Amino acid sequence: MAVSAKFPQVPLNPDHPQHLHAKTHKTKDVAFPHKPKTHPISSRKSQEICVLNTSSGVTQNPNLRLHDLCLNGNLEQALRYFTSMQELQISVDEDVVIALARLCEWRTACEEGSELYSLALKSGTNLSLRLGNAFLSMFVRFGNLGDAWYVFGRMPERDVFSWNVLIGGYAKAGFFDEALSLYHRMLWAGIRPDIYTFPCVLRTCGGLPDLARGREVHVHVIRYGFEADVDVVNALITMYVKCGNLSNARVLFDRMPRRDRISWNAMISGYFENGECLEGLRLFFMMREHSIYPDLMTMTSVIAACEQLGDEKLGREIHGFVMATGFSIDISVCNSLIQMYSSYGQLEAAEKVFNGMESKDIVSWTTMISCYENNVMPDKALETYKMMELEGIVPDEITLASVLSACAALGRLDMGTKLHELAKSMGLISYIIISNTLIDMYSKCKCIDKALEVFHGIPDKDVISWTSIILGLRLNNRCFEALMFFRHMKQNTKPNSVTLLSVLSACARIGALTSGKEIHAYALRSGVGQESFLANALLDLYVRCGRMQLAWNQFNLQKNDVAAWNILLTGYAQQGQGKMAQEFFDKMIMSNVYPDEITFLSLLCACSRSRMIAEGLEYFYSMEHNYGITPNLKHYACIVDLLGCSGKLEDAYQFIMQIPLKPDPAIWGALLNACRIHHHVDLGELAAQHIFETDTESVGYFILLCNLYAESGNWDEVARVRKMMKEKGLTIDPGCSWVEVKGEVHAFLTGDNFHPQIREINAVLEGFLEKMRAAGLNSPEGEKMGEVETSKAEIFCGHSERLALAFGLINTVPGTPIQVTKNLYMCQSCHTIIKSISKIVRREISIRDSEQFHNFKDGICSCGNVGLVKEFGNEEQ
Repeated sequence: MAVSAKFPQVPLNPDHPQHLHAKTHKTKDVAFPHKPKTHPISSRKSQEICVLNTSSGVTQNPNLRLHDLCLNGNLEQALRYFTSMQELQISVDEDVVIALARLCEWRTACEEGSELYSLALKSGTNLSLRLGNAFLSMFVRFGNLGDAWYVFGRMPERDVFSWNVLIGGYAKAGFFDEALSLYHRMLWAGIRPDIYTFPCVLRTCGGLPDLARGREVHVHVIRYGFEADVDVVNALITMYVKCGNLSNARVLFDRMPRRDRISWNAMISGYFENGECLEGLRLFFMMREHSIYPDLMTMTSVIAACEQLGDEKLGREIHGFVMATGFSIDISVCNSLIQMYSSYGQLEAAEKVFNGMESKDIVSWTTMISCYENNVMPDKALETYKMMELEGIVPDEITLASVLSACAALGRLDMGTKLHELAKSMGLISYIIISNTLIDMYSKCKCIDKALEVFHGIPDKDVISWTSIILGLRLNNRCFEALMFFRHMKQNTKPNSVTLLSVLSACARIGALTSGKEIHAYALRSGVGQESFLANALLDLYVRCGRMQLAWNQFNLQKNDVAAWNILLTGYAQQGQGKMAQEFFDKMIMSNVYPDEITFLSLLCACSRSRMIAEGLEYFYSMEHNYGITPNLKHYACIVDLLGCSGKLEDAYQFIMQIPLKPDPAIWGALLNACRIHHHVDLGELAAQHIFETDTESVGYFILLCNLYAESGNWDEVARVRKMMKEKGLTIDPGCSWVEVKGEVHAFLTGDNFHPQIREINAVLEGFLEKMRAAGLNSPEGEKMGEVETSKAEIFCGHSERLALAFGLINTVPGTPIQVTKNLYMCQSCHTIIKSISKIVRREISIRDSEQFHNFKDGICSCGNVGLVKEFGNEEQ
């Protein structure tokens, strides 16, 4: 008979027409198959109609028999007996119906309770106060506010209990405004509140939260004389702390002549919830001085406060108190301890608590899994999840989200996909935390299309959903799309600082300087522009776009941040300005900014690009001796690159042999690249052999080996390596270049013949080719510059930067600098052509490829031709 499983927008008027029709309460035929025409319910207790109890052979009043069944909790038998009485048209006492309604309420028997009420309506008898209250309480307990409101509207008489029950039902269901409106209607009806009214109404004010209404109810408490009642004052304290008014809450607490444990817990947890953990802890110790014994709520709140403060010593002392007082056997307290130790990074202590628990619930397992995941131990998180599965514990949405994060960190696409299917089968996929974590997992596992599929399936996307997909596109080198998603996001959702950080990173990768400036302005308007990590993202944007003056202006705002110094050092390294990097490092030391591992990584890279061998080696050996920084494999790779690219191949190889750590593919890759530059095939093959022993999936090493063979004219070996790549399913990212014109980013792919201006672009490039020939400059023989032919060269370059450059020249005024960003290496042929174009058009042209920054001006490039990938069969003379 349920009118509504969920409470709709019901008008606050008991006499509304929709509540005056009993026909909405239909009686089902399942529970009561034989219904007489009338079902009289009588309150005349004197009526004595006896029936024969066939089992005992004695007679008994049927109402007493039914009442006994209700008292004994035999709901099914009581309902069958009630049905028999209805069939025999035996009148039922009101007290018995009330007892049956209360039994349905206690057993949460929704269907049976609704049937019982339907029969009461069929009788045509008006609801008395007691019977109405019984049905009202029953429906509120079921969460069926539609029927509860219907009962309330039919009751000719209502007392304070009636109003309290309905107000409480609305408040519990989250209809706080409606609950407060009912409270005011109750006052207008002349019903005096009691000690049960105010706690419910005050909890409603705190739930909104609405301090103004809470103060109004406080006035009513005083007016009706309940300011000395402990339960009411406790509710007032809770209301004030929920509304953030700790001062009023503390005044009430201090004035209480008598406090119970709830009073102390309300005030202590209030301090913790409002971030005043120290004051809350002082009150906790005061509670102990007053010999008030804490309960589970107290201890979980205190442990959470220790976690917020980050005070490990205090946390261990509280743990000792928990052990001494016997709270350690409670699951919720142990779960809080695990979470606390996790926040400290004390995994051994967290494991000890977890392993010492006699019984564990889903929260215990989830907390331990999250502990490992948050402390960068994803493998242990997956291991714990598998143990949980063996224990037969069913995961919830929080568990799956934590395990999916671990899969993302490990790149475990196989397990992540299985968890995705599990979430679907369990109906958990609708939780947005699951969808957001799936986006992150698929993005980090290089399955961005699956991430997009999950994203588009989210009906109500939040800021985390948008941020996750924007970051995912950035991680998968689809920065142009990331920028488009960000612009679409702003139409519906306000970005946060993490969103801005992600999209600024995307702008930096494709050289979208104007878009980055717009985001910078948005960040300043939003009040988050000065956050250190966001300020560093802006600095990185300006450095990557080659705007060093803007970078310096941004850097001057954050000179005390070592990350800012590292970003500028990286910028000098990318532009091959080793001397500037050296001077900047000296200035950093003079400014008392202590260098870290990344500082020396950038510094060594700058030395390598500028062929500053002596300086690079000096910095390398000073890391540990002068600064106490132990070199890692990346630092060793920089030294191999420094020696190898300078032509000291044997020295580089001997250096590798002396490394105290096992060389990784990156170190051998640096040697392979140096062998490519200096055409040392034998040593290059040895380096490649070491690489492919541990890494056969990175396409970049295969490309380097192809280049090594091609530049040595060994085309058979090129074909063999290409065949290996094909067999392994390795594909090379298509060449893509971006150029920003008038604030809009334009992308050009290799062989892009679909651009609206492609004819103009080809004509401009052909014109440059003719001018180069007329001036006697070298150019690739037989190559049409606007139409990239299918050749071995385009596989490793694609020449897309030429199309982007021509588009920029067409759509900007003469003299305007042009900046192009490319996702691959620039080949020697493109480098030669763009040098010539810069001289012809007398413009500054900047090309940032995947490795370094090329600044062309008057036919000269800032890189000095260092480390360029030469095009097969075409070498610059």
